Amino acid sequence: MSLTTTVKSIQDIMRTDVGVDGDAQRIGQIVWLLFLKIWDDREQEQELLDADYVSPLVDVRWRVATDGVEDKHAPDLRWRSWAANPEGLTGEGLLSFVNDTLFAALKNLEIGPRLEGKDKASRKAEALRLRRLVIKSVFEDAYQYMKSGTLLRQVINKLQEDVDFNDSKNRHLFGEIYETLLRGLQNAGNAGEYYTPRAVTQFAIDMVNPKLGEVVLDPACGTGGFLAGTIEHLRKTQVTTPQHEALLQTCIRGVEKKPLPHLLCVTNMIVHGIDVPTNIRHDNTLSRPLRDYGPKDRVDVILTNPPFGGQEEPGIEQNFPDAFRTRETADLFLALILNLLKPGGRAAVVLPDGSLFGEGVKTRLKEKLLEDCELHTIVRLPKGVFAPYTSIQTNILFFDKGRPTQDVWFYEHPYPAGAKSYSKTKPMRIEEFDVEKAWWTNRVESERAWRVPVADIKARGFNLDIKNPNAPELTHEDPDVLLERYQQARLAAAEVLGQLKDALSEALVGRS
Repeated sequence: MSLTTTVKSIQDIMRTDVGVDGDAQRIGQIVWLLFLKIWDDREQEQELLDADYVSPLVDVRWRVATDGVEDKHAPDLRWRSWAANPEGLTGEGLLSFVNDTLFAALKNLEIGPRLEGKDKASRKAEALRLRRLVIKSVFEDAYQYMKSGTLLRQVINKLQEDVDFNDSKNRHLFGEIYETLLRGLQNAGNAGEYYTPRAVTQFAIDMVNPKLGEVVLDPACGTGGFLAGTIEHLRKTQVTTPQHEALLQTCIRGVEKKPLPHLLCVTNMIVHGIDVPTNIRHDNTLSRPLRDYGPKDRVDVILTNPPFGGQEEPGIEQNFPDAFRTRETADLFLALILNLLKPGGRAAVVLPDGSLFGEGVKTRLKEKLLEDCELHTIVRLPKGVFAPYTSIQTNILFFDKGRPTQDVWFYEHPYPAGAKSYSKTKPMRIEEFDVEKAWWTNRVESERAWRVPVADIKARGFNLDIKNPNAPELTHEDPDVLLERYQQARLAAAEVLGQLKDALSEALVGRS
């Protein structure tokens, strides 16, 4: 059974529970259960590799404020201890445990102070503290909606039976789970959540080519598609020793402001072997004044598809210089990205067509982009890449910070042969980018590629929505000429038809 089918089956079970109201709540319920299941799968793997591994879900202590402050304790909250047995806790007993012990403990988990010691005991204790921090951050905005312990047991059993991320082939299917959940969010009326196709993320990563030791950031990471792809890229090309792996663990950073995608991103990082993903923060990167970002905040690589088509809450624009003040999310993220990149840093950013031709703040942002960075490539994607979530046409902007732009290369990505759009059954594939990859290091103009000097862009008022001058022209002949040609073809066809009739008549006469 596919993971998509599993998720749909679980949603069907939840629809019969009176406590779960709508797709958004069903998805929230699935996600925290999925997190605990995957966390336990990963812990079992870690226990085999590290005899000293200590779970943050064993010997759990938490504080609950009632009239005073009450300390509480639970010996074992691991999935395997209360959920894995299909005939274990159920009904009112399960519901009471989840509501009164599991959620109370994880929302109020005692983290403890940071430990700076370098000895083995201190490092072990600090690692445990960080694992507790991850779990608490996940459950701070999680909710238990179900009212039937019997139905909750059915959901748990379905996850236990069908989801095993210790099976390596399932790790690559996390995006499948997200797409299924995302369709539910779309049905629930939530806008602005787009799943970036894996082909787009992989192409962007391949072209930017992050190096081991470089800090890679997605400031609007959603469920972590760019970050997961970067991890896979580095492991495949550069990670060859335990020391390399330890370095990789420290170099992946993401920020997501919405609770549900954040929880999914943390889970995705665990699936991809990031043991303690404390660098995936639940926050809004736009809510911090731009002037407060210092050298320690700057990164080597930014890979992102920031939200577009939306507006930030009033007041967020005050965190930006006057020239860039707007409430349009995509514009604010571009201003942030230009600030967060180190000199010499590289970026690939997915932006809508409106960012290319827009005026006002958009013009000033493009001017700064061209002055502070070398915007060397814009890949123009065809319509339908983000279908069915949006029909907005998009582009991937590739730029390096630290030197001004001299020329911008454009590449118009075509549909595959015989295709007029993309669909669920025929999505964009990474193989489609093979031509771009071959062209990347040996750039020449063609029917798909063209170069524009920065002087021409400035003369256009920094409008980057530049049509392909090398595309084959679609010529339309004079209607009178076409009508005359049609009449000639019709007369010729009538003449041939007459000849066939005459020949047939002669043949029939000859037989009589």
